[in-house]
Amino acid sequence: MINEIKQDAETRMGKSVDALHAAFSKIRTGRAHPSLLDTIRIDYYGVDTPLNQVSNVTVEDARMLSINAWEAKMVPDIEKAILKSDLGLNPSTAGNVIRIPMPALTEETRKGFIKQAKHEAELARVSVRNIRRDANSHLKDLLKDKEISEDEEHKAQDDIQKLTDRHIAEVEKGLQVKEADLMEI
Repeated sequence: MINEIKQDAETRMGKSVDALHAAFSKIRTGRAHPSLLDTIRIDYYGVDTPLNQVSNVTVEDARMLSINAWEAKMVPDIEKAILKSDLGLNPSTAGNVIRIPMPALTEETRKGFIKQAKHEAELARVSVRNIRRDANSHLKDLLKDKEISEDEEHKAQDDIQKLTDRHIAEVEKGLQVKEADLMEI
């Protein structure tokens, strides 16, 4: 029973860290990267479809993405979706190819993105701590129902605290990497 609680907590904490990395990938740096467009969805014959399933997204150089639509009639829809996204990108079209220049980040936008990254990291830390609280609550319930001893409960709480510390350290490491990436010119 204790092992199940610890395993569940570890799985959920891992998912919180994975969600943080997904959130970090949406915060753009000065460099072009195809994952910036992962959140963009296109109406493809009435179905909301991810951009990478209706086109090829490639990096032309450090500051330019290129989108090659598989169908010529999709180009205007792709362009509109990029303009409507909250990424602040301005695509230009030439036939079936859409080019997206990555604007250079100003000091102000870098600081804004770092603030956003710190907020996402704090949300991940809170999530990990909530999972720790839930696991400890389950352990207290087991102790109250006399299914485990106090010693077993204390040892399990220590193990859960170690899991929490490890996952929060992963969050901190990810935040440091993202901050360094954002401050790089």
